[in-house]
Amino acid sequence: MSQTPAVDPEIIAFYTEGYDEAARLTSSADGMLELVRTRELLRRHLPPAPASVLDVGGGPGVHARWLSADGYDVRLVDPVPRHVEAALRDGCRAELGDARQLAAAGRSQDAVLLLGPLYHLLERDDRLRALTEAGRVLKPGGVLAAAAISRYASLFEHTATTWLDRERVRDAVTDILATGRHEPGRKGFTAAYFHTAGELAEELERAGFRDVRVFGVEGPAWGLLKAVEQHTGERIVDSPMFRAALAAARMAEQYGELLAAGSHLLAVGRSG
Repeated sequence: MSQTPAVDPEIIAFYTEGYDEAARLTSSADGMLELVRTRELLRRHLPPAPASVLDVGGGPGVHARWLSADGYDVRLVDPVPRHVEAALRDGCRAELGDARQLAAAGRSQDAVLLLGPLYHLLERDDRLRALTEAGRVLKPGGVLAAAAISRYASLFEHTATTWLDRERVRDAVTDILATGRHEPGRKGFTAAYFHTAGELAEELERAGFRDVRVFGVEGPAWGLLKAVEQHTGERIVDSPMFRAALAAARMAEQYGELLAAGSHLLAVGRSG
């Protein structure tokens, strides 16, 4: 039996000690924009409930909870014990696991979500392994939804926060723009990979998925939300600015050039 791949201890420590993933999508306007848009894109592309959904890298269960409420048969897998414990407390079916070696049986799932694993697999071979595993457990014609951090997200984020005037941050952003990599041990974030839209689509296709399409999640105005909240301290989820940013994200979908302006990308494809 092959050994389960090792997850970088830095990543486990980041989500255990230094970062509250449970609050990420609800504590800020740009986080809520990501949640609303991810939810509407998944509802558009997933097969109807009660289809089976394997939520790989599902964290503390933010998406698993609303999918279950929609009637889906959801099981969550995550490598971080803190996340699995939180998901179980909230009534999710959850277990420890690695996207690169899933315990699920072959051709057993109607849909697989990879809404986090590709963020932290710096090597292309590891990302392809995770995507291939998703294809293995999907039924023929099953739906994969795979998220990635946009290559340019850190540039827009640190402009909004004004941290781009700090040399250390500017150097990190420069390297991400050039290589897509935030190397292990670098301050500010954990080990991470930042995709271009074309690269994300190519990786899904290389792993055997068909009818691949990439969507911008937050659209081009998410940085405005971050800047306003950062510099005023106001929460603006229920505001005309938030509604305008959401409208902009929806309007931008059909224009491929605008994919580069978003914070996250969502690729949808079907298994062969």
